[in-house]
Amino acid sequence: MLIHTVYFWLKPELTAAQRAEFRAGVEALGKIKSAHALYIGVPAKTTDRPIIDKSFSVAMTLVCKDVAAHDAYQVDPIHEEFVNKFKTYWSKVQIYDAD
Repeated sequence: MLIHTVYFWLKPELTAAQRAEFRAGVEALGKIKSAHALYIGVPAKTTDRPIIDKSFSVAMTLVCKDVAAHDAYQVDPIHEEFVNKFKTYWSKVQIYDAD
């Protein structure tokens, strides 16, 4: 399995409607055939500790069967449409891939 985790820092000036549209766009990534599972969340209301970073807006974890499935995900039209449509919504994006 390959775990593809993406953290998005959305621009503060986005409206509630734009944030909802972004969330729907992230959810649509789960329709990609090479996506095995998709999880989406926002910073949890856990107790603050120095090692916890709650500065992001939205986190997405995508599970793929293997690196080949991940690579297919990256060039899938749904993913490419998502990036093109929403890249102006975030000020920062950070990706962590693990297998």
